[in-house]
Amino acid sequence: MSKFLPQKRKLLEEVFQKASNETTETSFSGILKSLERDLLDDFKINLSYRSFETYYKTIVENDGDYNIKAAILDDLSIYLGYENFRNFCMDWKTIEYAVTQTLSKIVINITNKPIFTMPDFVKKNGLGIMEMVFVLLLVTGGVIFSNGKKKGDTSFNLGFMSNVKPDVDKKYMYWNGERYIATDSSDLGPQIEIVPMNPNTFRYLRRITREDTLTTDNAMGKVWYDKSNNNVEFFTSPGEHPENGKTLKDVSETILNHHAGSNTDSLQIEE
Repeated sequence: MSKFLPQKRKLLEEVFQKASNETTETSFSGILKSLERDLLDDFKINLSYRSFETYYKTIVENDGDYNIKAAILDDLSIYLGYENFRNFCMDWKTIEYAVTQTLSKIVINITNKPIFTMPDFVKKNGLGIMEMVFVLLLVTGGVIFSNGKKKGDTSFNLGFMSNVKPDVDKKYMYWNGERYIATDSSDLGPQIEIVPMNPNTFRYLRRITREDTLTTDNAMGKVWYDKSNNNVEFFTSPGEHPENGKTLKDVSETILNHHAGSNTDSLQIEE
């Protein structure tokens, strides 16, 4: 079982719940197709409904595990209002969820002065190290993490977590082929180019990996592109290409007709 399986399960459940609340569709596939459109139109996130269906059925319905890419977990967390999956995991609700999954027989009541009640079998048999860590996280110094909360939350800080910086507050970032990753290190080796943090570019510039989903209806005015060496790449924000430094251009109908949608796999044609 993967380290963050309870958090992944909770993430998928909340994404599906939000999607079902925001559409008139009632069937499972209808809700997921609506989610696919919303992710692309509102967040410039390319995730097919069939991929989400695989994640959901494997992890939520069948109680299994699936190796979901970190970038996809970040995208789904952004859809829920978080900066990334790490911040989603830091939210007190997912910590509480993980505890209830592993310690379902322990009743934990949280107030401004945390109180918890242990059943007799726990007092007799004791808790394992990991279980005690979960309980201590919940009852020591507060429950809600300062950097993982959504806007509007009020909270107390756990001392050792209060210094964790949001990604956008880090000094540098680097391109991983699809998006920028934040870092505090100015040197990660010669194979990685580190650049100063640009909050706007960090948040919004991503390479679109599902060109087949782009159409004139959903891409015009919302997508930018670069054409180099007869190869076209699409991005979710204006600016410079992270690898070749060329200024990205507004997407045109000609580019979409030749290099996106149903023509994604066809021979590239010079504009």
